[in-house]
Amino acid sequence: MVYTVTFNPSLDYVMNLNEFNQGKVNRTQSEKINVGGKGINVSIVLNNLGVENTALGFVAGFTGIEIEERLKHIGCNTEFIHLKDGFSRINVKIKTETESEINGTGPLISSDALNDLYKILNRINEDDILVLAGSIPKSLPDSIYMDILKRFEGKNIKTVVDATGKLLVNVLKYRPFLIKPNNHEIEEIFGVTVDSEEKIIHYGRELINMGAKNVLVSRGKDGAILFTDDGRVLSCKAPDGKVIDTVGAGDSMVAGFIVGYLEKKDYDYALKMGIATGSASAFSKELATREEVERLITKTFGKLY
Repeated sequence: MVYTVTFNPSLDYVMNLNEFNQGKVNRTQSEKINVGGKGINVSIVLNNLGVENTALGFVAGFTGIEIEERLKHIGCNTEFIHLKDGFSRINVKIKTETESEINGTGPLISSDALNDLYKILNRINEDDILVLAGSIPKSLPDSIYMDILKRFEGKNIKTVVDATGKLLVNVLKYRPFLIKPNNHEIEEIFGVTVDSEEKIIHYGRELINMGAKNVLVSRGKDGAILFTDDGRVLSCKAPDGKVIDTVGAGDSMVAGFIVGYLEKKDYDYALKMGIATGSASAFSKELATREEVERLITKTFGKLY
């Protein structure tokens, strides 16, 4: 079983306008509401690709109920902890020629609620996969991802961490199965400028030395580079296509990699599945489907197996 954790899920209210005039009444051309959160995106794509999983995390208020109901409607398993106070955040995204965002804070997560999550995590079995993805609310310490991995130390549970800064660096000593930084996140971690493939390879190997078993560096239109636990460096180009919406593309790459690994236990295959899945989401208004992923794989790589 794959479990994902999203500490601060959201409803994303996306509004498309011809132009935005500050201080005046603006009318939308179109609008939609999506369920947001990196772990939730991973769960949705895993579900789309046919891999059963359970989305964990915290929800509150009427927005929390809506998040849960929307996920159940598309067939996702959920086991959210319902907080007594506040409401799950609403993120407003205003799209004109550029995009502006107003992100909500989210509800307070108490120590009792966090203990309830730990009780659920304690049920995770050997050989399960746990995905920790995204930012955390201010009510939680920066060590929360590290604290969770520490609880699993010595157990045969594969952990996947997609986070930035200290959230990511703090977990490396607990040997996560996979981390997925991008160029900018590598720059943030090491305080350097990454402007070449040679530098990506250098700092990718540094992350392996710091404890990560596998490092998947996403590079947008340039594809991705995978550093494996058996010492290999695998590079893969991205499929050709028109980018429509990059929201959730990185999360989709994580989901695709997990699916590829579960299907073949082969890193080259997992990398190509990750690339194709991330691209399928970027080339669509919605998150990737199995049909879209398989079409891109055939077009870009031919028949893999």
